[in-house]
Amino acid sequence: MPSQSLWWSCLERPLTPRATLQHHLDVDVAIIGGGFTGLWTARELLRRDASLRIAVLEKEVCGFGASGRNGGWASGLFPMSNASVIGRYGHESFDHQRRVLQDAVVELGSSTRSDGIDARYVHGGTMNFARSEVQVARLTQEISSARDVGIGAHDLSWIEGTDLDAHGRVAGALGAQFSPHCARIDPARLVRGLSDVDERLGAMIFENTTVTRIIPGRYDRRAEVITVGATVHADFVVRATEGFTPNLPHERRTVVPLYSLMIATEPLSKDFWDDVGFAHYETFADDRHLIIYGQRTSDDRIAFGGRGAPYHFGSSVETRFDSNQKVFEKLEVTLRELFPMMEGSITHAWGGPLAMARDHSPFACVDYDSGLACAGGYTGDGVVLSHVAATALADLITSPDTESDFTRLPFVQRIGRKWEFEPFRWIGINAGLSLASWADRVESKHDRVSRASRWLDRLVD
Repeated sequence: MPSQSLWWSCLERPLTPRATLQHHLDVDVAIIGGGFTGLWTARELLRRDASLRIAVLEKEVCGFGASGRNGGWASGLFPMSNASVIGRYGHESFDHQRRVLQDAVVELGSSTRSDGIDARYVHGGTMNFARSEVQVARLTQEISSARDVGIGAHDLSWIEGTDLDAHGRVAGALGAQFSPHCARIDPARLVRGLSDVDERLGAMIFENTTVTRIIPGRYDRRAEVITVGATVHADFVVRATEGFTPNLPHERRTVVPLYSLMIATEPLSKDFWDDVGFAHYETFADDRHLIIYGQRTSDDRIAFGGRGAPYHFGSSVETRFDSNQKVFEKLEVTLRELFPMMEGSITHAWGGPLAMARDHSPFACVDYDSGLACAGGYTGDGVVLSHVAATALADLITSPDTESDFTRLPFVQRIGRKWEFEPFRWIGINAGLSLASWADRVESKHDRVSRASRWLDRLVD
């Protein structure tokens, strides 16, 4: 069963696992993974062709992974800088991708409403606070650079003073970047509702079904999925396993599992929310190097998370890594620094892996020769990116000869390079986490950019 996150604990009905696959299947598309990517892919395929035979194979229960326990940001963010995207793919591709992601924030809300899913979707935008002069300089420079590449004030703006107060306040805030391209959601409600929608559309969903091997198709045979209890033959097999991908054979270096942990408070008083704002349920972060993220929930809690947990040697993914008391305590200290007037206690603490590709770019690919497809590598921005990647996969599978807005995205049909062998990736990733912590300490204490920040930029580049 899923970790006891706030989201799972607030579901109205008990979670009853679906049946395990125990007999051979022949289908058009087999999808491995019952998270956002797999479930959106099934939905989009069936919307295009209701006659398709689709099977979703989930090792635990749908939404067990990052889809059911994330920070609840449905954002237009992309895990690469604007300059990196332009440098790699060109300005036209950058503009196209930005428009698609921004539109997808709205489309995700429309999709949930049309499907009858109450995902607590509120399109209130997102704030990235500056709490030091160093952060002010960095964020205002980002806005200046954004203007240079054609991003206007309606997409990204600097707010301070009374404009800042109109959105939300944290202690010591000197200003904030504001983007309207983000909505708050309840991820468990969304992913469980999406699994119900897929079943109504005709998809077969099997839970507690462990996939042990994927065999590519050849000219004389279809692709095959081997599970603990049965096999599945399919024209296409979609791997949608994200942070759990390294558990599959030959996938240890495809992505690395990074652990992101969260806490949640008890419901906070009306006086508290009248004081700090966030009346439109804006999501929030600040510009420290070690990422944090938060939201005001529908029942007036704060759900708050961040990085800081170590990368585990060999891309290991184990249940015991989902909890790290030291990180939970740091998250609570940080949250109370942001909101010193907060008197409520912490009621939930949870975590788990997300997936990061070697070049920080997501991917969505279909190999027509082998019948194998995959999508993932969202680096924590997967709520909207999974919807976009799934739409691209559905277009590639059902209309291979027709270009769409989604198949034209620069990360579609692009295979990234593998991660380094161990111990190099263990050294590099954990060195990056240490440098981020060091840079944040120096900036907090001395309000200046540290050498660690410059080394971190070089390491990431």
